[in-house]
Amino acid sequence: MLQTVFSPLSTSDPFADMRRMQNTMNRLFSGARASGQSATYPPVNFWAGEDSIVMTTELPGLGEEDIELTVKDTMLSIRGTYPDPESNDDIVWHRRERVGGTFLRSVELPFRVNPDHIEARFENGVLTVEMQRPEDDKPKRIKIKAN
Repeated sequence: MLQTVFSPLSTSDPFADMRRMQNTMNRLFSGARASGQSATYPPVNFWAGEDSIVMTTELPGLGEEDIELTVKDTMLSIRGTYPDPESNDDIVWHRRERVGGTFLRSVELPFRVNPDHIEARFENGVLTVEMQRPEDDKPKRIKIKAN
């Protein structure tokens, strides 16, 4: 049976079919991986205030010595290495989704951060990085004078 993906008169929203197609393509390519890891590994969460930005990411099975964190201007990079899974001729794999090897994730920050005022904590497999915005980079409120 042929399934119709597009039906231009099916909705009053002319972009609904485009969003459906984009969602379908995203699902299709979400499983694509290069070198064993997807381009968005590890997944990260960011939230920002006026003075700082905080990033968290889960890195199960690693220790702080396995993680390299660097920042330059507005680019934060996380690099790590997972050990290769045991390989043995007697092992018959039924499913092998966890891979070993090196990953690198670089994320553009919404503003510059002060590299001297970054605090990184690693607890229970969760990396939390708090980065402070430099004073000279913070927006300045300008007082408006009445005539």
